[in-house]
Amino acid sequence: MTVECRVAGGVATLALNRPEVRNALNLEMCEALLQLLGKLDESVRLVFVRGNGPVFCGGADLKERQGKTVQWVRERRLKAFAAYEALEALPMPCVALVQGAAIGSGVEIAGACDFIVATPEATFRTPEAQRGTVGATQRLPRILGKRLAKDLMFTGRALTAQEALSAGFVARIASDLDAAQREIAESILKAPPAALRLAKRAIDRGIELDPKGAREAEIEAIDEQLASGAWMGKA
Repeated sequence: MTVECRVAGGVATLALNRPEVRNALNLEMCEALLQLLGKLDESVRLVFVRGNGPVFCGGADLKERQGKTVQWVRERRLKAFAAYEALEALPMPCVALVQGAAIGSGVEIAGACDFIVATPEATFRTPEAQRGTVGATQRLPRILGKRLAKDLMFTGRALTAQEALSAGFVARIASDLDAAQREIAESILKAPPAALRLAKRAIDRGIELDPKGAREAEIEAIDEQLASGAWMGKA
């Protein structure tokens, strides 16, 4: 399987599983992500995304494009976008655990999660323009800012874990990702799942709105919570 999925105790762990090619993203992996994400129901309260082997994701599998038509390549790119968007649209918290390199599509996958925990050795690169293609031009500037995103895109240089932490792309650095995963799961699973989902929705909607619209998005979430009876220890 190009993506492994393990669900236990309300926690789903998705592992990119092509370590022999640095977990390069191909069509099969895109489709596997879409299928697995579509199967996650309300019993899943938290999702982790990680890579098997020493590398999180080495980018798109460029070899699979050899001999393909322009239309095939375009449809393959759209399938990747759909996978990123499916990650981003998950109603429950989703955390990326990044070890080694995250390149191109790997940066997109990690960036589509709610936050990133990286090892000290992790690096992040978006070399699409250097390779003569276009990609990773939308999500990263919204997180890093336009100028740093352009620096990475135009030069192809790698952002270290510490630089990514300082820039706000990485939320925390951990030498032991397994221990970090356990700690995060323990904290998040203590919180009421409905409150987490409403908070996530309000943040994601609000960041795209003006202050008035963002306030209304939070009030909508508050009203929904009050109507459910799940507030201040009630229900």
